[in-house]
Amino acid sequence: MCEYPSFRFGKPRFDQNTFLGRFRHFLDVIDPRTLFVTERQLQECIDLLNLFKQGTLPPGVTHAQLWQAQKIKQAIVHPDTGERIPMPFRMSGFIPFGTPVVVGLLLPNQTLLSTIFWQWLNQSHNACVNYCNRNASQPAPVSKFIQGYLGAVTSAVSIAVGLNVLLQKARRFRPTTRLLVQRFIPFPAVASANVCNVVLMRHSELSEGISVLDNQGDVVGTSRIAARHALLETALTRVVLPMPILVLPPMIMAVLENRLPLLQRRRWLVLPVHSLVCLAAFSLALPLAISLFPQMSKISVTDLEPEIAMATNCKIVTYNKGL
Repeated sequence: MCEYPSFRFGKPRFDQNTFLGRFRHFLDVIDPRTLFVTERQLQECIDLLNLFKQGTLPPGVTHAQLWQAQKIKQAIVHPDTGERIPMPFRMSGFIPFGTPVVVGLLLPNQTLLSTIFWQWLNQSHNACVNYCNRNASQPAPVSKFIQGYLGAVTSAVSIAVGLNVLLQKARRFRPTTRLLVQRFIPFPAVASANVCNVVLMRHSELSEGISVLDNQGDVVGTSRIAARHALLETALTRVVLPMPILVLPPMIMAVLENRLPLLQRRRWLVLPVHSLVCLAAFSLALPLAISLFPQMSKISVTDLEPEIAMATNCKIVTYNKGL
């Protein structure tokens, strides 16, 4: 049975200073069960949290109920705009709605058109998730998101199509080897597109800097060095994320198709098994990747601009890395 600490409004339930704590936190964030919450249940959660803020909770309300209410609200309602996030673009919907796209990316015997379609669909879904879960505390031009989207789609399609063309021209591969290599092509295409998306959508942070906070949560300055750290950490996360999703399933399926006579006799079972393998890999990879770095990362003031060190007595400051 899970133990619930004392409820803290707006704070994570688990310790964000440890990888395990971050992993457990993001398991909560991506919990697909919140997709089935009704409008009435959501409103009840919002009302309960409002009563907590007002100090008028009815007797008998437990910490577990408060944590669950906050989890549901954060999964559905955007914290800055207060608007409902469309179901396919919630973090809790990323795996159920993204798995069919992953299956499509890893289908064998891809044609030029199918390669372009699945890469476009994948980056379109990613762009919508990024936009709907963006930091909207400050206005940002839509052109920035369009630029990132077009850059990601262009890079993903170009690399995937280019690698497929090179593979077709390579005559030394046997048909079975060619099929196996073809299954790994989506990874470099998606990984590079993810990095491109991050750099294009957030490149202004490198010139303008991002806010750094003291231990009281007050802004002590704007740092371009912290922005570089934030973008690097986010880019690494985006490279690691598709690795298990797009590398493990081809390896596992190659073994299963060679070792299981059932899959050799009944080829129609390959797609359902492939889908289950992709779902398992996706479910593991997403929380692992986004747990690599804390959402609020720490950095020594001695590693930042001199004016930051002069503006605070803190030795360690924090910044929002972003997802």
